[in-house]
Amino acid sequence: MHPHTLLWIYILLLVAGGIIGFLNAGSKVSLITSAVAAAVLILTAIPGLFGKSLARGLADATMAALLIVFALRFVKTGKFMPSGLMLVITALALACLHL
Repeated sequence: MHPHTLLWIYILLLVAGGIIGFLNAGSKVSLITSAVAAAVLILTAIPGLFGKSLARGLADATMAALLIVFALRFVKTGKFMPSGLMLVITALALACLHL
């Protein structure tokens, strides 16, 4: 799968997770965090907006920050859903973008 396509799929999953978190638990933080992170990732996915290395670095930094957030939430709650699942998805997406 092309890395660009993979990034767009990840963005959709991230936004969907934020919306589900808001609808199920009323979590405005999930909604806002996913929207902000998705906006940054969308900007990095638009060809020509940034240089390739800057876009890649910004996307990597954003996804690394999300890894930390999801890991902290997973450790705090001990529940796989949703933070554990998003932790796995984010790690896989980040790894696949570098293969």
